[in-house]
Amino acid sequence: MERCSSCSKVNEIYETGTIELQVINQIIDSIVNVISKSNVVFDSGLAYVRFQYSSIEELTTILARIDIMFNEETKVKMNCRILPSQPSPEVVSAVTSFSELKERMNNRQYVKIINDQLFTSFIQPIVTLDRLDVYGYEFLLRPEKNQADFLPGDLFAFSKRAGLQSLLDSQARISSIEKSARHLKRGIKRFINFLPSSIYDPNHCLKSTFAAVEKYDVEPTDLVFEVVETEQIMNMTHLKNIFDVYKKHGMKVALDDLGAGYATLEVLKQLQPNYAKVDRSIIDRCDQDVGKQKMIIDIVKIAMEYNIILLAEGIERSEEADFCKSVGIPLAQGYFFAPPGPLPLEELKLTRL
Repeated sequence: MERCSSCSKVNEIYETGTIELQVINQIIDSIVNVISKSNVVFDSGLAYVRFQYSSIEELTTILARIDIMFNEETKVKMNCRILPSQPSPEVVSAVTSFSELKERMNNRQYVKIINDQLFTSFIQPIVTLDRLDVYGYEFLLRPEKNQADFLPGDLFAFSKRAGLQSLLDSQARISSIEKSARHLKRGIKRFINFLPSSIYDPNHCLKSTFAAVEKYDVEPTDLVFEVVETEQIMNMTHLKNIFDVYKKHGMKVALDDLGAGYATLEVLKQLQPNYAKVDRSIIDRCDQDVGKQKMIIDIVKIAMEYNIILLAEGIERSEEADFCKSVGIPLAQGYFFAPPGPLPLEELKLTRL
């Protein structure tokens, strides 16, 4: 199956090898003068400065010198790649920016976590407020047991700085689909996060996701793909195109953090997702706050008008669940019901609301 380089496993930073810089002619002499063992190659009108290194420490020193030597405008135009000491036809050395290479160098453990998929998914139940049945689960990235530890937010922030966001986002989706196939029965919804900015062309970039759905024999209608809370909704047309492609393949889509940040009521009207999650900042102590109650009631009215299923997220108190149920929100999620865990709940042991 064809995959673009941004969603493919990246080559490692070798202990010994060659670093190649594609540079503008004006700075060739400057680089050659301060870095030993370098040579210049011209190919198809482009200039490449290549120099060998014999250890990670030497490569780190070389990159530090370049970092100090040139301003940000010059470094933005400087593409790089790492070549192994013994070239192999199986190894494809992808080109990356100088800043991305430096980020990968400084956080090699994160590169390994992403490359080797040293993560799993914890799942948090989503319940129906009228019967307290498990309606579905949200899949949340977590470290694999007995492997490298990390904070999910830090790993995703690194992946963005290092040019690995598309790779991590795709891997996380596929991992969630695979785990859902092993642990959940048909009919249970699986809420899986995605980053719109990692999907430049939904018809192409989502091929691996759709292939995983087929491979693991997951019912497409059981899948709900939701925009993650950290993602700014900057390009409405692009996000709508992604939603449309998911829907075309029989899957559902969700808007996260409704009522906070970029996820406004106007955005809800424009995107018309199948589901929308009311942000936890609005749900928090909503039973005591008249302003929050009015906001939630307005959201419920619009959701009913556009046939959107609402979910109250971040519920930690029975009073919050009571209020959400009373105004017509059908689904809820939060530590009041259960925290994220490695396996589905055997039984939701709660007093009926």
